Amino acid sequence: MDWGRAKTILILSFLLLNMVLGFQLWSSRSDLLNFDTSPSGAAIEELQQIVKSKNIQVPADIPKDTPKLKEIVARFDEKLTMPKPAPLPAPFRFDPLISRGTAMDLLTRAGIPKADSYQFDPALSMNGTYVFEQMYGAFPMFEVQLKLQEKGGLIGAYQQGFVQVLSEGDSKEQKVISPYTALQNLIENYLPAGSVITGVKLGYHGPIYNSQTLNMWPSWRVTIGNGNGDVYFVHAFTGAVEGPQKKQ
Repeated sequence: MDWGRAKTILILSFLLLNMVLGFQLWSSRSDLLNFDTSPSGAAIEELQQIVKSKNIQVPADIPKDTPKLKEIVARFDEKLTMPKPAPLPAPFRFDPLISRGTAMDLLTRAGIPKADSYQFDPALSMNGTYVFEQMYGAFPMFEVQLKLQEKGGLIGAYQQGFVQVLSEGDSKEQKVISPYTALQNLIENYLPAGSVITGVKLGYHGPIYNSQTLNMWPSWRVTIGNGNGDVYFVHAFTGAVEGPQKKQ
């Protein structure tokens, strides 16, 4: 028996085995690190624990995207902004379940200017008032609204706000915080036990003062189904909470 050759084969076998085991260990460690450093996974788990401890109900369709956004500066268009509702010359029926394209065609035919700039918001629509919000890109500007007033099954009046976005401010574009992180802060520090969250939406928010200029920053809007129509805003960069406000 050639012991020298057998010894060489044995050594090579051990080296090959060590390489295979080392690769498996590296792969396992890599997967573990990826899991541990995933902010979304950790945030979801923490949110689930807080929700369970406070008996909070959350919607199943929480957004997952965390885009990069900037603050914006807008100015109200005086010609298209109305302080109070105005009657429509030809009242019409409105079905909130119709498609966005059909709804925009309907509003345009009714004589509402810039109708295609808005998107219907079912979370704020109630008691015969249908609320739309002007869009900036893919996101609503929550305070810039078009409201349809229904009476006797027909839309007979509307009230409109419309802005021109002047700039995206001086701040740098940055990634918004996860909605799970926003909800965790809100639930843990602001919501009473047993609350029902009915909606979570990303958009632009800024208080309206006695000025034509409106400064708006990315915010997570959280609507609460407590019968009071409460709405919270969570700053999408800092996590600061504002609210509750009543649905308008």
